[in-house]
Amino acid sequence: MSSQPGKATSSAPDRRRRRYPRYRCDFAVAVTLLAGKNYQTLSAHCKDISEAGMGTIIAAELVLGEVVSLSFSLPDSHESWDVRAVLRHRRGYHYGFEFLSLPSEQTNTLKTFIQNGERLD
Repeated sequence: MSSQPGKATSSAPDRRRRRYPRYRCDFAVAVTLLAGKNYQTLSAHCKDISEAGMGTIIAAELVLGEVVSLSFSLPDSHESWDVRAVLRHRRGYHYGFEFLSLPSEQTNTLKTFIQNGERLD
């Protein structure tokens, strides 16, 4: 054992690594949530997407942990998606949603779509 005191690390602690890389996107999303006794639909804009979720811009105040429905179509696709998701992250008006469950067909479509995308991470 050394008699000298340990040195403090000078670097910032490692950030948690993402499970899936994010890819830049640009398309409209409708976010539906329960507001009181009624459902409310908000207009949003997808800025990035991964196999596990998406980052959106929404001009509204949402609560972390809130479960919503995300309705969208991927660019160059006519298929409409309705996906349940939970709000995991917020910074200003940028919200990060995690998909709760995607059927294997949609997971495969999403993997194919992001293969040609611009990776952010």
